[in-house]
Amino acid sequence: MVVFFVINQTYSDYKYRLFFCEVNLLKFTLFFIVLMLYLFVSHFWQALCITFSEILKLILKYSLLVVLAFSSLSFQQGFDPVAKQKAVFIYNFTRYFEWPEKMKSGNFVIQLVGSNASLSAELNKMAASKQVGNQKLEIKLSSAIDPSVKPHIIFLLPESSDLLKEASSKYKGKGTLIVTEKPGLAKSGAVINFVAVDNKQKFEYSKNNAVKAGLKTSDGLNSLAIVVD
Repeated sequence: MVVFFVINQTYSDYKYRLFFCEVNLLKFTLFFIVLMLYLFVSHFWQALCITFSEILKLILKYSLLVVLAFSSLSFQQGFDPVAKQKAVFIYNFTRYFEWPEKMKSGNFVIQLVGSNASLSAELNKMAASKQVGNQKLEIKLSSAIDPSVKPHIIFLLPESSDLLKEASSKYKGKGTLIVTEKPGLAKSGAVINFVAVDNKQKFEYSKNNAVKAGLKTSDGLNSLAIVVD
C-alpha cells in the first residue's frame, strides 16, 4: 500500500511537473510568438512609415514640379519678353524723331499691320499710362494699309513686309515712321528694321529713309542702332 502510494505520488508529481513544464513551454511559445509578432509588426510599421514618408516626399516633389511647369507655361503664355522689348523700343523711338507740326495735335497713333497679339497688348498697356508730349497714345490694328488712318508710326509685321513699297510711297514726306522686321528692309524703305543679333533684339536704322519720310532725326540714335547708311 505504501509502495503503491509512493509510486502513485511519484507519478502524480511527474505529471504535475510535466504539466508545469508543458504550461511553461506553452507560455514560452506564446511569449515567443507574441514577441515575433511585435518585432514583425514594429519592423513592418517602421518600413511602412518610411515608405509612406518617401511616397509623401515624392508626391510633394513632383507636385511642385508640375506646379512650376504650369506656372512657367502660364508665365510664357501671359508674358512675351520679345514683344515687351519691341514695345519699349517703339515708344522710345518717339524721343529720337521730331514729327511735323501738323501731326502734333490729336492722338499719337501707332498702327500695327499684321497680327501680333502680344505686341498689341504691350502697346495698349503703355497707352494706358504714357503719352508722347501732350498726345495720348492710340494703338490701331489692321491687316492692310488703311487710307483712313494717319499713323505717326506704322509697324509692318513680318507677314506684311511686302507692303513696304506701298507704305514708302504713300507716306513719303508725310511724317510717318515706318518700322519693319525682316532682313534687308532698312535698305528698302524702312526707317527702323528689327533684327536679332546673337539672340538679342537689335534694330537697323536708316537716316536717309527718315528724312524721306519727313522726320527730323537725332544723332543720338546712331549709338543705339545698326546704322545702314
